Amino acid sequence: MSGTSLATTLESRLIDIQSRIDRAAERAGRDPERVTIVGVTKTVGRTEIDEAYALGLRVFGENRVQDAKAKFATPLPDDATLHMIGSLQSNKAKNAVELFDVIESVDRASLVEALAKQAVLSNQQIELLLEINVAGEAQKAGCPMCEAPALLDLVLSKQGLVPVGLMTMAPLVSDQNQVRPVFRGLRELASSLEQTTGVPLPVLSMGMSNDFESAIAEGATHVRIGRAIFGG
Repeated sequence: MSGTSLATTLESRLIDIQSRIDRAAERAGRDPERVTIVGVTKTVGRTEIDEAYALGLRVFGENRVQDAKAKFATPLPDDATLHMIGSLQSNKAKNAVELFDVIESVDRASLVEALAKQAVLSNQQIELLLEINVAGEAQKAGCPMCEAPALLDLVLSKQGLVPVGLMTMAPLVSDQNQVRPVFRGLRELASSLEQTTGVPLPVLSMGMSNDFESAIAEGATHVRIGRAIFGG
């Protein structure tokens, strides 16, 4: 595919996604400007990423540290941000902190400890989201909802870690009515944690290509979209 046709295809997909986001937000009585697209780049290379940036996309999400090291050896422009959205091994904490602006997949105490150690060593403030397994699916990563308060307390006790919100993945189902309770559960958990800790958790990263409109209806601020933008 030529550069021109690639850009045209990406542009049409981005326009379509933004239009769907706008409509979903308006139906929910929300400001569409409060919903950020995280372009999931796990299936594409740097050429497609740069094309998407040229078309206005500014937030990107990668699933694997090793892939990010290869794709972003040349850093993104200063006005773009890179999110770690996949499961993160504790022994990759140093590389993750070096590569990513936000780590969305913090789901256990051992990872918190590893990130805190790196924050001190590098004298950095690390923005993170707690990944919550709202649906309780055994095959998926994420902290159980009942353990979220303790995990947040641990994060708050560590120098250099800055919790900014929560993330979840809903079950892959055709009936969108089945996923809305999952997204609602994350929003309600964030509200509860804010009340008990006094710490703002404004970011709700939830919803992907197949269910982002339902997530927006329940308060998503970030939707992680790969296939609907990049194809595949």
